[in-house]
Amino acid sequence: MNTNYANKNRLKDLTFWQKIYVPEIIKGLSVTMKNMFKPNFTLQYPEEKFIQPDSYRGRPVLVQEENNIERCVACGLCARVCPALAIEVQANETESEKERYPEKFEINMLRCIFCGFCEEVCPEEAIIMSKDYELVFRVREDAIYSKDKLLVPVKDLQDRINYLREFKG
Repeated sequence: MNTNYANKNRLKDLTFWQKIYVPEIIKGLSVTMKNMFKPNFTLQYPEEKFIQPDSYRGRPVLVQEENNIERCVACGLCARVCPALAIEVQANETESEKERYPEKFEINMLRCIFCGFCEEVCPEEAIIMSKDYELVFRVREDAIYSKDKLLVPVKDLQDRINYLREFKG
């Protein structure tokens, strides 16, 4: 198709006022002026903290029981379901009542997309999306969270666990 022909047809469809763009500029400025005087919903961040609802999905953490044992049985479902391939689990065997435990459990927080699939698939409620949202890394290696950074006591996560039980139930 000839581009000159297409441009001529398009120009014929415009009115005089549309060709000079003045009414469109005025419409745009009127929208800006209306929104300028609406209430502001911005939080003044370090002074005002965001209060998360129970359904909020922050960084994933591992649940640690009162006796300092993690709930995870190293089934590897979380690593398999992770769409970003951010979780790495290596299992080891033990002679206690829990036959397996994660020898290595790492989450690459630069790859994590906070989707919550790992939390949904976990049969032991061992991995939970916490309410932590302040993540700062100076170097890439700091973004790889191992078990020492991931383990959180169960009492700190009880509201999220209760929400999940109600949601799944």
